[in-house]
Amino acid sequence: MNPTDPQTFSHRTAQISTGRLYHFIDQVPSNYDPTQPPLVCLHGFPDSWFGWRYQIGPWCRQGFRVIVLDMLGYGETDMPHDSSAYSPKNICNDISALLDFLAIPKAVVIGHDWGSHMAGRFALWHPDRLIALVMLSIPYVPPKEQYVSLEELVRAYPSYGYQVYFASESSTSEIEENLVPFLASAFRTPEKALSWSKLNELITNKQINFTDDCLLNERELQFYVSRFLRGMRGPLSYYRTTKTRFEEEKEAQLPVHLPPNLPVLFLYGTKDATCPPSAVRNAHKFISRLNTVAIEDVGHWVMLQAQDRVAFEVSRFLSSLGLSQQSRM
Repeated sequence: MNPTDPQTFSHRTAQISTGRLYHFIDQVPSNYDPTQPPLVCLHGFPDSWFGWRYQIGPWCRQGFRVIVLDMLGYGETDMPHDSSAYSPKNICNDISALLDFLAIPKAVVIGHDWGSHMAGRFALWHPDRLIALVMLSIPYVPPKEQYVSLEELVRAYPSYGYQVYFASESSTSEIEENLVPFLASAFRTPEKALSWSKLNELITNKQINFTDDCLLNERELQFYVSRFLRGMRGPLSYYRTTKTRFEEEKEAQLPVHLPPNLPVLFLYGTKDATCPPSAVRNAHKFISRLNTVAIEDVGHWVMLQAQDRVAFEVSRFLSSLGLSQQSRM
């Protein structure tokens, strides 16, 4: 596995029982012990399985089978037109169906950004499929008792203002027409961050050299562009499920607390604008076994800015649960 070359990873596809086709990485160590639970990694927006490229190898060398999804709507995975297909209930059902396809009873689920939210919801929709949970950058938020619109959320957390734009239909074509500036404006350090308060105006500004301070090099940026050439409707649909996911969770009467015996690790960068300290503190009210690790001077893209630290902290957490062995890779 070479983190600079996507083709050096083990690619697979699966037609699962929900009817979806999923593309995923399935990296198996040479001396894999099938009694050890695999790690299932879920990326966020606007990302890809490739976002985990620096962690797959280290975790595999620890003896873990590492399964990394292209989430629904991304890469070579199916892209349904209906936004409701991207609700946490449906995504979690897909993840459970993929575990069935792979004959995996339980797993450690690791998520970043939207993947973190989906990982937390997986613990509510399918608690029997989890050994442990790792959430990065976006802390656990419980199901709401009352519907809260995106506009109301943004009033409480102004740093989430860009989500209103993503939820609008106009954002699809505007981002598709400006993929390079959009992606280059997303993958940045906190010091070089560009304001997303008026994102549609930002990505069409021809006076800005977006790639100068991008976290991705030219080759990586072009790989990401290639992943989104099918269109942005799927990836943006996650932001268009606010009402659907509220209704599904209310109908199912999902609990607000994660299972009391579930070990959870939350990793975040102290300079991540999408992770206010109040949200981190609030998560402790709903998770009995929560370990929190703050990574100083790092922003939202912890897997890129703190590659080794993320791999280490997750490995240490799993070791504390008696879940690791050394591989001979």
